[in-house]
Amino acid sequence: MIPRYTRPAMKKIWDEENKFKIWFEIEAHAADGMANQGTIPKEAAKKIWELGKFEISRIAEIEKKTKHDVIAFLTNLSEHIGPEARFLHQGMTSSDVLDTALSIQMMQSSKLLIEGVGKLLSSIKKRAFEHKHSICIGRSHGIHAEPTTFGLKLAGFFAEFERSLNRLQISKKEIAVCAVSGAVGTFANISPEVERHVAEQMGLEVEPISTQVIPRDRHAAWFSCLALVASSIERLATEIRSLQRTEIREVEEYFSSGQKGSSAMPHKRNPVLTENLTGIARIVRASVIPALENVALWHERDISHSSVERVFAPDASIALDFAIARMTNVIDNLLIYPDRMRENMGKLKGLVNSQQVLLKLTQAGISREDAYSLVQEISMKVWKGDDTFLSLLKSNKLINNKINKAELDNLFDEEYHTKNVDEIFNRVFKI
Repeated sequence: MIPRYTRPAMKKIWDEENKFKIWFEIEAHAADGMANQGTIPKEAAKKIWELGKFEISRIAEIEKKTKHDVIAFLTNLSEHIGPEARFLHQGMTSSDVLDTALSIQMMQSSKLLIEGVGKLLSSIKKRAFEHKHSICIGRSHGIHAEPTTFGLKLAGFFAEFERSLNRLQISKKEIAVCAVSGAVGTFANISPEVERHVAEQMGLEVEPISTQVIPRDRHAAWFSCLALVASSIERLATEIRSLQRTEIREVEEYFSSGQKGSSAMPHKRNPVLTENLTGIARIVRASVIPALENVALWHERDISHSSVERVFAPDASIALDFAIARMTNVIDNLLIYPDRMRENMGKLKGLVNSQQVLLKLTQAGISREDAYSLVQEISMKVWKGDDTFLSLLKSNKLINNKINKAELDNLFDEEYHTKNVDEIFNRVFKI
């Protein structure tokens, strides 16, 4: 991922330094496990820990000749360890190192993503309670429907990101597995006890059956989880972008002093952060189909999955980490305009209360079909003219025969639409 969208902590997880450090720890813990089994001398395992080190540049130099990264890594280790290096990698295969290391990097990434979503949830919750009763128009198909509150809008996003948090926690656990089972996964040349030792030392569970690679359905689930988080970010970004449009302008991204919106038009204040988040969500989702296609490897293994994971595992996690942090910043600093919300809500001159009138007529004895036709006929006049919905209702004789004017006024009380806000908040925030 390019530096523009990379945060330091996530970058460090996917750096070569961290990768090779994990590789070394896997090899060294495996050596300890073998020493415990009597497969190699305990002194050799001790030397591996004491003398084992690597240089990234040297590994790259060796790989130019070997065309094999794990062999290049082991060769570089051997240059430092000396004769005891012959006990490295006993009975192991490259995937034991690569797959277990990838599990750890994905687990480390998951930890950062979980922390990030937790902070985002806190920000959304804070703003939701601030605007719990800030009444605004709800829209379906982009058209005014019925009133809601901006707090309820945010509460919906809170619930969605809470589900994302749960999925991240599940996928973190599912990917945190170790495979040190040797060629084709039969443990023919290495004891399952060695695998158990490595898993325990590195905070992993043992993969029950690993054919030679960890089954890629685990990885596909992890990438799918990241994509769902990204899609939730995009949904929230899209809501903000839409509400910031000039003709709506109910919310607005914070526009800092000295910030420029356009190279040509000095007046512009564009929703650039949420537009950027929409694009980043596409990057994260792009990893899902290749990850699903990685599930079907040939027989006990092939390496068609490798190139996909080398690109998408860092890129998807780095991009999502950036997106979560950016969205948290957007929510923290979001400018929210309740007066504009109320102004917009009045643009249809009371039509947003049409359902209450419909229901009241049915309760007064008119069939639903006739009541709907009557209310719709009056509503269409409001669309085309200057009269308000309430004034036309009050001047209609058929309506007046069924609903008196005081009852009509009550049907236009905005608290009718917000009377259950507390109940919904109690459900969402588990109060």
